[in-house]
Amino acid sequence: MMEEEELEFVEELEAVLQLTPEVQLAIEQVFPSQDPLDRADFNAVEYINTLFPTEQSLANIDEVVNKIRLKIRRLDDNIRTVVRGQTNVGQDGRQALEEAQKAIQQLFGKIKDIKDKAEKSEQMVKEITRDIKQLDHAKRHLTTSITTLNHLHMLAGGVDSLEAMTRRRQYGEVANLLQGVMNVLEHFHKYMGIPQIRQLSERVKAAQTELGQQILADFEEAFPSQGTKRPGGPSNVLRDACLVANILDPRIKQEIIKKFIKQHLSEYLVLFQENQDVAWLDKIDRRYAWIKRQLVDYEEKYGRMFPREWCMAERIAVEFCHVTRAELAKIMRTRAKEIEVKLLLFAIQRTTNFEGFLAKRFSGCTLTDGTLKKLESPPPSTNPFLEDEPTPEMEELATEKGDLDQVSLVCVTTGNLPNVRF
Repeated sequence: MMEEEELEFVEELEAVLQLTPEVQLAIEQVFPSQDPLDRADFNAVEYINTLFPTEQSLANIDEVVNKIRLKIRRLDDNIRTVVRGQTNVGQDGRQALEEAQKAIQQLFGKIKDIKDKAEKSEQMVKEITRDIKQLDHAKRHLTTSITTLNHLHMLAGGVDSLEAMTRRRQYGEVANLLQGVMNVLEHFHKYMGIPQIRQLSERVKAAQTELGQQILADFEEAFPSQGTKRPGGPSNVLRDACLVANILDPRIKQEIIKKFIKQHLSEYLVLFQENQDVAWLDKIDRRYAWIKRQLVDYEEKYGRMFPREWCMAERIAVEFCHVTRAELAKIMRTRAKEIEVKLLLFAIQRTTNFEGFLAKRFSGCTLTDGTLKKLESPPPSTNPFLEDEPTPEMEELATEKGDLDQVSLVCVTTGNLPNVRF
């Protein structure tokens, strides 16, 4: 009975231990062995024949059996040891797994702590940043307040100094101070609702108005427009006053220029009145000689008094041309019958030469200025010889002279063409 059970166990074991060739080859590579028992093609008969090759060797059968049993016991011991070791390994594995789970829980706890600390740090950084931003705003407001206070101090002191210098006619100092005060006042435009700022602004405007009136009065005294008083010479006061006029309302500058030019040409209107002999066309070159002398006299006496950008010499010449055109048109209408072609050509030639002289000397920057208005003449044309339709009077005059080709020249010089330029 026992033998049958052992045979069944052996058969089951052999059935279980039948491995595939690939697995067997892998085992041989991992655990190489020379023992015939470890071979996959182990044959018990061949193995016994190896142990007992002859009949005489059977005498040692007991010894061989004992060795095999000893070897079996050793294998059993090894198997038990391995099995026990595997059991311990399982326990160790479970323990290691538990320890790993505990370590993971601890790690999650530490991560949560780090996250909490990071959130606290972020909140702290936000608070610090908010405080820094508040400090930055405070610094900016403080800087603005200090700057505004300095500007206010400069404005208040500047207005006081400006009023004092205006009363003493210290125009040189006023020119520099006024520009600075106006620049500082620009910073207070949004504060005009404050009574003190508005009062300072009104004082600046009042000082500007007083300066304008005072400068005009000084020029009127130096260059009277009426009366027999001779005009005064240039002075440092008037030169500095011109610098102040550059900063004031442009109308002040225009009024100064207008009065000076009018006074400068007043002698011309007297010398070349319509009833004077030198006013006729045959002496037209005297008009141009007179203005040339006046321009030279202006450069010598007043050239440094007026700022260069005012172009006063050119303005005088331009106004002279406007006045001359009006005067010649008036006298030629009065004495139209005395006009001859030869005389007319002479006047045109002299006028053309004079125009060439002006074109070489001046740049023409004031022609589009528009600040000076002609006294009693229409706007000049850029074409000095623009023709117009001849009137019956012109045709009659041309017929009497026997030269119809000169009708356009008569049109130019009789004043019927308003666009004549001298």
